Amino acid sequence: MDIGLDRLSKMIYEMGRLSEVAVSKAIEGYVKAVNIVDEIYELSQQLRLLEDEVTELALEIIARYQPVAKDLRFIRSCMEIAYGFSRFGRYAYDISKLIEEFGGIGDCPNQMVLDTAEKVKNMIRISVSSFRDRDVAAAEKLEELDDEIDEAYRTHVRRAINDPASDKRCDMAITLVLRYLERIADHATYIGEAVQYVTVGERVPRR
Repeated sequence: MDIGLDRLSKMIYEMGRLSEVAVSKAIEGYVKAVNIVDEIYELSQQLRLLEDEVTELALEIIARYQPVAKDLRFIRSCMEIAYGFSRFGRYAYDISKLIEEFGGIGDCPNQMVLDTAEKVKNMIRISVSSFRDRDVAAAEKLEELDDEIDEAYRTHVRRAINDPASDKRCDMAITLVLRYLERIADHATYIGEAVQYVTVGERVPRR
């Protein structure tokens, strides 16, 4: 069973790596107004296939070894985490498609997008490291960062609504990309909750 659990861990680490690559490339394409939809789609598909592999292996381990307690919590959490990383790929793909919807948007005020994207990529890295090290403190940090992402999204929406002189095309594009980043941050937080579940046996309620 240990060999199977090690394989699960390695697949999760690979999904974390691919997730960060997908989000980074999607944001870069958005800011530079470069259409990289096909490339992001391929990354998204790789993540989806890895999610399927994680689920199949997890179910095989459960059926073969009937794990209990912490091992069972770990396997269950791997399936949840794999789903979260798969969603990262989907949201990265959605970001990449904004070019098709809005055309060139490199001239929009993108600093908030860049800042938020850096925080989100940091959340992805923290989610992987907290899982690897069973680091509950790092997992709890994800909740704080998620609050910052939420506030960035709300701040932009308020500004877009209250500024009649703003470029509405840019406002809409930025709103969408921040919304996708906000959803990635949510899933990173769920991964942190899964780490808590594996480590302490229960999910710590969000404040």
